[in-house]
Amino acid sequence: MRRAVGWITLLGLLPAVARPQQAARPPFTLEQVLGYPYPSELVAAPNGAAVAWVLDERGARNVWAAAGPDWTPHRLTATTTDDGQELTQLAFTPDGKTVVYVRGGNHGSNWAAAGNLPPDPTSSPTKPKVEIWAVAASGTGAPRVLAEGDAPAISPRGDRVAFVRDDQVWSVPFDTGKTATQLFFTRGSNGSPTWSPDGSRLAFVSDRGDHSFIGVYANDTTPIRYLAPTTSQDFNPRWSPDGRQIAFIRTPGAGGPPEPFLELTPNPWAIWVGDAAAGSAREVWQSPKTLRGSYPETAGETNLSWGGTAGDRLVFLADLDGWPHLYSIPVAGGAPQLLTPGRFMVEFVAASPDHRFIVYAANTGPDSNDVDRRHLFRVAVDRPGPTALSSGTGLEYTPVVTGDSRTVVFLSAEPQRPPVPAVQSVDGGRFQLIGADRLPADYPTAQLVVPRKVVFAAPDGTPIHGQIFERAGGTGKRPGVVFVHGGPPRQMLLGWHYWSYYANDYAVSQLLASRGYVVLSVNYRLGIGYGHEFHHPAHAGPAGAAEYQDVLAGGRYLAGLPEVDPKRVGIWGGSYGGYLTALALARNSDVFAAGVDIHGVHDWVSDIRDPYARPAWHYERGDVDSARVVAWRASPVADIASWKSPVLLIHGDDDRNVHFAQMVDLVRRLDKAGVRYEELVLPDEIHAFLLYRSRVTVDSATVGFFAKILGAK
Repeated sequence: MRRAVGWITLLGLLPAVARPQQAARPPFTLEQVLGYPYPSELVAAPNGAAVAWVLDERGARNVWAAAGPDWTPHRLTATTTDDGQELTQLAFTPDGKTVVYVRGGNHGSNWAAAGNLPPDPTSSPTKPKVEIWAVAASGTGAPRVLAEGDAPAISPRGDRVAFVRDDQVWSVPFDTGKTATQLFFTRGSNGSPTWSPDGSRLAFVSDRGDHSFIGVYANDTTPIRYLAPTTSQDFNPRWSPDGRQIAFIRTPGAGGPPEPFLELTPNPWAIWVGDAAAGSAREVWQSPKTLRGSYPETAGETNLSWGGTAGDRLVFLADLDGWPHLYSIPVAGGAPQLLTPGRFMVEFVAASPDHRFIVYAANTGPDSNDVDRRHLFRVAVDRPGPTALSSGTGLEYTPVVTGDSRTVVFLSAEPQRPPVPAVQSVDGGRFQLIGADRLPADYPTAQLVVPRKVVFAAPDGTPIHGQIFERAGGTGKRPGVVFVHGGPPRQMLLGWHYWSYYANDYAVSQLLASRGYVVLSVNYRLGIGYGHEFHHPAHAGPAGAAEYQDVLAGGRYLAGLPEVDPKRVGIWGGSYGGYLTALALARNSDVFAAGVDIHGVHDWVSDIRDPYARPAWHYERGDVDSARVVAWRASPVADIASWKSPVLLIHGDDDRNVHFAQMVDLVRRLDKAGVRYEELVLPDEIHAFLLYRSRVTVDSATVGFFAKILGAK
């Protein structure tokens, strides 16, 4: 039974007849804490002040919109069921009157399913489709299907939508009743359609396998123009404001001598600018061939955009000083200028439509705890000197700038309040929440704990950040649970996360804390937020599992807390967190008494393909043989003999990020070794669990397993 903090002490100070005794508030349920509406896919109209987003309410996903000056939200679609179909890639038409979006698919996968089949998490006998839809931004009229396809790009003329189907670029008019046609033919796998500012031409990426080109399509009678084609990989086309030039990213093509698996090597990249009419291109900037100069791997990657009212600058993100920061460089070339100096990471970059400034989120601020938060900042494209737009104990992330360049719309969360859209002037000041009333009336906001930041040392001395979730009050020793995130380039925060997958994990940590557990979320090396070297450590993952020492240190730190029973410490996580959970149980059942491994990797060797086995390179194998030995030793299956603690294994069998075979193989090994295990298999579910009821099932099984093995008062 949950006890209200301080209740007995308060009664002791009052006469017995002063007021009637009140019943202690009952603990909240899993369904309550998972019942938060979750916004995503926030996008601004190209003109004026209007935004749209997707709101997931217990699996019912709908498109919502709001416009200034009152910013009253209204729903554009009317889904009422937990149908498991994504809504993604929202975009406004140029006049702001229509919102286009994609329904269906799996846009967070590492690979496509056999036959490129879309997910079918409800096990429907009817094959699902990935379709492009359109709906009036006013909320009047029913949504309509434009075409079957993906990756829509609306023409600036507002007359049609280019999109991708079967690796080719297609087009469909907005006119009712018109059918889609293939826009042009070219070899390769074609995608990333990007219209010129006047809508007369379309840039795209033509992937040819070991190399790729930036192509420009004009019309049916003009040959496709490729920009300075080479053996390189070219991608991320960005039109200049005047439509004359295209900036793009260039990296080396595949092949060459074998790169070592067991050592970190630079991954160089460059920014090029091409003449859209002539097809010529030149290099504007080349990254240094160092580890810090490698291609960035945080949100938006290079975040390449044009800047300046005259379109004379390029803005990009790089780790050149050891942190993901924004830089600006003249289109004519020269040394890049650091716009955002400091020991913090820049994330979620949004350029203003007038090209004068950038709004971004960063884990910095006046409070030392801000390293585990996100706040918003604005910086000019041509000079350093960021201006803080937000601060405090909350989190602000995923900003967009409205078409009039006057307003920032973003997601705002608190430690006890899930994310809600919010609007603020680009000059800062107080912000207004949009649609906060969608939070259910019975949501247990006041019963959630405020996590606290902790820092402990790994065996090699590396400081490791974590968050403790703990209910105040109570007596006696409590069970503890270590949570390890997936990714691994992720960072758990002192509040609700900006990814729905990790928002779910945050909610489960809150539920466990309400049930008497002490929960420690560990931000192990390989994660983001603590600098380039922390994000890219040596000998990690299949090259040696160096990050496991951080997880083990976290388990021992938790077990050493005076309120925790060291014999009742569990561990859980999904994806890469599932891998680390399995590794913890295999290597240190003496520390971790139980675990829940959700779609984890268990055998790195099966995932390491030999890229040098082609006949021409038969004798040029590099360190692939040594790497397989190291990868085996870094795998949980290598230590089955010392795995003693019970485990719950969970996996969807249509996972496109971690092969389901990883669970099948581990089950056979645990069974042979006599290790106690339980299975939860979700037929036709993917890695991210598209169905709300799947998340409820998984989370309920997780909490129930820990209650059964570890117990909680």
